[in-house]
Amino acid sequence: MAVEVARYWQHAAVEGVDLLRARFITHRYGRHAHETYTFGLIEAGVEEFDYGGSLLRAGPGAVALLDPDVVHTGHAATAAGWTYRVLYPKVSVVTDVAAELGWHRGTPRFPQTVLYDPASAGLVRSAHRAAEHGDQLASSTLLNAALAGLLRAHAAAGPSGASGPGGAAGRAGRPGRAAASVRAVCELLHERLADPPALAELAAMTGLSQFALLRAFRGETGLPPHAYLNQLRVRRARSLLDGGVPPADVAVQVGFADQAHLTRHFKRVVGVPPAAYQRERLQFAS
Repeated sequence: MAVEVARYWQHAAVEGVDLLRARFITHRYGRHAHETYTFGLIEAGVEEFDYGGSLLRAGPGAVALLDPDVVHTGHAATAAGWTYRVLYPKVSVVTDVAAELGWHRGTPRFPQTVLYDPASAGLVRSAHRAAEHGDQLASSTLLNAALAGLLRAHAAAGPSGASGPGGAAGRAGRPGRAAASVRAVCELLHERLADPPALAELAAMTGLSQFALLRAFRGETGLPPHAYLNQLRVRRARSLLDGGVPPADVAVQVGFADQAHLTRHFKRVVGVPPAAYQRERLQFAS
């Protein structure tokens, strides 16, 4: 019987780049967003995912190019599941390569999310394999080549940047009371991960009705406030796990009920349980 396997680790030669190699069958990603870019190569099977409100499919040989802070999901489109390799470079890593290419058009974005381009697939595959098995010179060189190739072939001008799940900060310039209210709520949730206020309190703070706040918040971030908060908690959990804090203590510090609660949300975003994630990080640091 086929089993699910997943490994999530840091690039040994380039700071700010994470990697995932996985085969998933029943695993489903919940609605979430990454602060990083997400560049994935489907090696077998078909992944189906909602990305910014559009339902997409990626089959064998497809390259998926996801911009930072765009809410998305992920699950198998067939009973066979899917196998893929993913690069997660921080925005600064990608913009540094773009600057070397003479890019002067704002933070790059990728208008075509799923594409079938053998050259791009080869670049992602080579960079990922080198990061898994190669030396530091080869892995860093091939990563740079992959990012440069993707930028040249598929990138377009984008905004100056975004922060927070769903990109609320990236749309902070949108006029109106609702946008300002959402920014205020996001800031408060950042401050009160472990002790968030009730919806009624948030609504009173902004002067909006609860219904109006929920509608505005989802419109700005792509998520309702409680889901946005869980994204923040997972991101903070990753930072604590990187620092060696035991998962059970992490759960308490970020506001999850217990370690099982942390594990459930963490895996739905990262793809691996927090303990497995931490083992790879601490091994890398040693």
